Order: sequence, then structure tokens, then C-alpha cells
Amino acid sequence: MGPAARLAALLAVLALRTGDPAAAAARGDTFSALTSVARALAPERRLLGLLRRYLRGEEARLRDLTRFYDKVLSLHEDSATLVSNPLLAFTLIKRLQSDWRNVVHSLEASENIRALKDGYEKVEQDLPAFEDLEGAARALMRLQDVYMLNVKGLARGVFQRVAGSAVTDLYSPGQLFSLTADDCFQVGKVAYDMGDYYHAIPWLQEAVSLFRGSYGEWKTEDEASLEDALDHLAFACFQAGNVSCALSLSREFLLYSPDNKRMARNVLKYEKFLAEHPNQAVAETVIQRPNVPHLQTRDTYEGLCQTLGSQLQRSVVASGEKQLPVEYRISKSAWLKDTVDPMLVTLDHRIAALTGLDVQPPYAEYLQVVNYGIGGHYEPHFDHATSPTSPLYRMKSGNRVATFMIYLSSVEAGGATAFIYANFSMPVVKMITCLPSLLQQSSSKNAALFWWNLHRSGEGDGDTLHAGCPVLVGDKWVANKWIHEYGQEFRRPCSPSPED
Repeated sequence: MGPAARLAALLAVLALRTGDPAAAAARGDTFSALTSVARALAPERRLLGLLRRYLRGEEARLRDLTRFYDKVLSLHEDSATLVSNPLLAFTLIKRLQSDWRNVVHSLEASENIRALKDGYEKVEQDLPAFEDLEGAARALMRLQDVYMLNVKGLARGVFQRVAGSAVTDLYSPGQLFSLTADDCFQVGKVAYDMGDYYHAIPWLQEAVSLFRGSYGEWKTEDEASLEDALDHLAFACFQAGNVSCALSLSREFLLYSPDNKRMARNVLKYEKFLAEHPNQAVAETVIQRPNVPHLQTRDTYEGLCQTLGSQLQRSVVASGEKQLPVEYRISKSAWLKDTVDPMLVTLDHRIAALTGLDVQPPYAEYLQVVNYGIGGHYEPHFDHATSPTSPLYRMKSGNRVATFMIYLSSVEAGGATAFIYANFSMPVVKMITCLPSLLQQSSSKNAALFWWNLHRSGEGDGDTLHAGCPVLVGDKWVANKWIHEYGQEFRRPCSPSPED
């Protein structure tokens, strides 16, 4: 049924419901007297009123869709910025995973809308999954933590580190991009669903603030509302021990949804608790940041990061005898054999000349190319195997004796390689020259890194603990060449001294 036919059917239904039973019986005789015709003016005026509201609703819907179209179209004017800015990258994934679905499925069925829905369904399987949205949200939280970013600033598109009263601009985008209330809500809800109220509360607070400022405005693509944000924030505050805040937010919720019995029960519960524990009404609650791996090196790692310095697959790391995708490494990687392109043979020759080592398989691994994602990082780790069951020994060429890492791209902010115990970080810059040792730095804007993972005795060097800092803004590409022990006996002789 087309729009015109649908509207005609709507008018017919409304007309049949107009008037009292006696008038309905006399409808077939309306034309026979002017007084009957005059009486018909009243129901038509009611129909006009209904039609006016219908048209105004349609106009509002079209204005809203035009707003959404213009907003997304403007973001595509600079596609490079669209993916390098983590806020823009997060909202791109959110739009494709959530916003577009809400827009498409909220529209009235018509021939045009059916075509749009059919087109949407054809590409739906290629769109990001919900886990992608979760991952992007967690990436924003990671950037928030490592770079001490202010959530309110992030929501405005500003990358500022806040330490006490000191505010430092870490990156100034050419054009500010603000998050919506629904964007902030989705980040907060991901943390909320994980029971992570340390991150959930500031994001939900920002969502509540933005929803309050635009209350009553209809945005087709949004999943959440002010009531949703208040509901989640109230419970998060309660779980964090701030019952007074939970009570205040729950009361505000009831202003908009007074018939919600669950929230009314919560209000009574919070009031009773505060009456029995009056000190809780004024107590300040400090929420501890959730524990993370390598807690003992976290402060050093994050301090170093704050100096700013083929078909890809999700990167895996050795885990016992298996290789599994993990949350502490957010990137995708591919292995390139030297038969793929003559350039790879030339590159191997250059690495061999610089290091003096045999870099041909099986004495070295194929070149690994890695691309880091939104907030892409690799938490503190060793390149060499620390367990005799490690998959690294499957090559039967010993442990990884050395690493040669090449920066294939520059990033605008973040992403440095941080050596924890050496108290050194290397910013991500393109490769032309190479660094011969771990602690050397280059004033050039182009660099690679080389370091020994093992002592000459064959024992692992604990000072090589290193990490890939989260990429704040930009697209980070690196290439790794891992060189093994066997084949290097006469190139790097063993030594009985454990210090060598």
C-alpha cells in the first residue's frame, strides 16, 4: 500500500468512528438536506485536526531524517579523519551497528521505505556486530584511563589530560566532534553491564546531562532516553555506595515516569536506608579503578605512554600451547612470506646487514604486519617465550633472541612503544633509518627499533618488558621481524656470564 492509499484508508477508518449511532444511521442521507451537510462540517474539522497533527508529525520526522543525513554526510567529507579520531571511529561503529538500524526500522512501510529496508538487509551481515560496539566503548575507556582524559571533555571532542587542577591539551583536532547523549549512554552501559561502575558513572552522568539539555527532542536513531540514563546511573551510584545520589536520580526519574512501580520501590528503599544510616547522606564515595593485568607496572607504563610519544585477522598471542585473541592486545595482523613481493627480500637483506643476524626461516619468523584498532594497544609483555610449552618453540629454532620492529606509519597522538624497566618510550614515526640498540633515540622523524630479548647465556632479559601504548589519534602500522637463537651461534656467540 502506497502513502496515498494508506492515508485514504486512515481517513476512512477515522470517518467511520465519527459521530453517534443515530448520526451513523443517517449518513447515507446527508446529501438530501443542507442542514445535514452543515453537520458534516464538524467531523471534517476533527479530521482536519487529526490530519494536521499527522502532517506535522511527518514533517518533524522528515526534518529529523534530514538532520541525520546531513550529520553523517558532513562526516564523510574527510574519511581519513573519520577513522583516525577515536571518537569519530566509535560513533561510526555505533551508527552502523545501532543508529542506522533504528532509523531504518522506525520508518513507516511504503514502497520507498521497503526498498531502503531491502537494501539495508542486504548489507546487514557486513555491518559491525554488537561486540564491535562493546569493543569500541572499552577502547574509549582505555584511552580515558591511560591518558587521564576527562569524560566531559571527550564528549565535547576535546582530548585533555586532567590531573588535579592541571589541564593539558594532548591533541587538538582540526574540527571538534561532539558525542551525543545516546553515544555517552552506550559507552556507560557497556561499563555498567560489566559491573564497572568506575567507568560507567562518568559516562552516564554525561549522558544524563546531555539528555536533560535536549529533553523532548525526538531523534530517530537513539536507543536510549533521559529515563534510561537516569535509571542506569541511579543503580550505578547505589552499587558504588552513593545512596544519596541514587535517591535523587530515582526521584527525578519518577518526575518523567510517575507510574514506574520498580523505581518507586527503589525510592522507598533508598529513603529507608538513609534514615537508618544518616551519615551515608553526606559521605563521599571514592570508586576504585578496576584492577588490570600488570598492576605492578601500570603506573610506569601509563606514565611512559603519557609522554605521547594480506587479509588481516585479529592478532593472537601465545597462551600456553594455544594462540588466542585476547583483550590485552587490540590489533589485527598478517604474516608475509618473502615470496609475496621482491621488496620483502630486500627488506630481509637490510635487516640482516643492520643486525648481523641470519633472518631467513627457520632462523627467523616471517615478517608480521600489524594494524592497531580504536585505542589499539598491547599491554606489558615479553617477545621471548617464558614457558617451555610456548608455541614459539614449534619452529625448532630456539627462543626469540632479538626483535626488529619497524614503524610503517606515523600517528598523531599516542601509540608509543614503552620499555617499562628501561624507562624509555619511542613515538610512532615512519621508517627510513634504523636504531641499533634499545636505548638509542633518533632525532629523525623516521625510525625502527632493534633489541636483544635474551642474554648471551640464553636466559630471558627481564629489562625488555615493553608495551604498545593505546593509539589516541591516528592509524598505527608496524612490522615485526623476530629472530631466533639457532643459526646465530657464530653471529652472536654464547657467554657463560649471565650479565652479557
